Amino acid sequence: MKILVLSLLLGLVCDAQEADDQKGLSQLSGKWRTVYIASTSPEKIAENGPFRAYLCYLVFDDEQGTVDFYFYVKLNGEWVAKHVTGEKQENNTYLVKYEGENEFEVIYASDTILVISVVNKDKNRKCGEIQLAGIFVKVNDIEEKALEIFKELLKLKGIEEKHIVDFFKSGN
Repeated sequence: MKILVLSLLLGLVCDAQEADDQKGLSQLSGKWRTVYIASTSPEKIAENGPFRAYLCYLVFDDEQGTVDFYFYVKLNGEWVAKHVTGEKQENNTYLVKYEGENEFEVIYASDTILVISVVNKDKNRKCGEIQLAGIFVKVNDIEEKALEIFKELLKLKGIEEKHIVDFFKSGN
C-alpha cells in the first residue's frame, strides 16, 4: 500500500513540475536579441539567408498554446521585419511555418538567456532536413552554462563550430 501511495505522490509531483515548467514559458515573453545562430546548412544563415534572423521579440501564450516571433532578416542588403506564429505540439515543441516547417524547442532558459533548437524541413525540399541552434539574450552577458549547453547541442545536431554566426562580432 505504501508503494502505491508513494507512486501516486511521485506522479503528482512530476505532473506539478511539468505544469510549472510549461507555465514558465509565458514568463519568457519579451525583448530578446540573437547572439549566435548555427546550422548544418551554412547558406541558410549566410548574409541574406532566411535564417540569419535578428530576433527582437518573443511572445509565449500558454493558454493559446502559441509562440509569436518578431524578427528581422536581411534581403538584398535591406533588413525586413517578419512575424511568424508557432503552435504547440504534444511533445512540447512548436510547429512554425517559415521557409518550410520548423520544429522549435527551448532547450535551456533563464531570465536572460534562451538556448533553442530548430529542425527545418526546407520548403523547396532542396536541403531536406536542416538542423539549427541559437542563443538569444536580454543582456550582453552569456552564462557559461548556456554556452556549454549550446556547444553540446551543436555536437548532437552535427553542426560544425565554423558554421556559427556571432551577431556580436559580425555587427548584425
